[in-house]
Amino acid sequence: MRQFALFGLLLSLGMNALAESCPEHLGGEYRKLHASESVNLCDVINKKPALVVNTASHCGYTKQFSGLEALHQKYQTEGLVVIGFASNAFKQAAKSEAEAADICYTNYGVSFTMLAPTEVTGTEANALFRWLAEQTVAPSWNFNKYLINPKTGAVKHFDSRTAPNSEALTKAIEAAL
Repeated sequence: MRQFALFGLLLSLGMNALAESCPEHLGGEYRKLHASESVNLCDVINKKPALVVNTASHCGYTKQFSGLEALHQKYQTEGLVVIGFASNAFKQAAKSEAEAADICYTNYGVSFTMLAPTEVTGTEANALFRWLAEQTVAPSWNFNKYLINPKTGAVKHFDSRTAPNSEALTKAIEAAL
């Protein structure tokens, strides 16, 4: 009987440790852009610095995909994770996921994680973007960038006008690595 009680206690402690290892705002599954495969943000980020971006396919800032891909290529081996969240929050999205995927993957060579359209503003925003808004500000347009630093727990916001190759963003990424 004691063995079962001890096993139950250890199992309970283990489950609590697992639950605590993933913050609530990173929980849940997100489907990849134009795919049936899903990802769990806890698995993708896994205590690594993450650059989270709300994206749109038909925006004046869409060309930033090239710069985001360059950041991904430059820093992925050092641990940076770049994640794009397709969204139509500002009515600039492609008409279909297939078109959005073509723009991302074919036109801009995106190889970082791109997620299927999701809400990033207001009460319908996904859990991560609600949390990001609480930590900094909600996106006011497409291509807002949020750098999550796992060392400090801090989130730094960069607006749409901040180019991916800007000195400010690069310095912040390097500090987080």
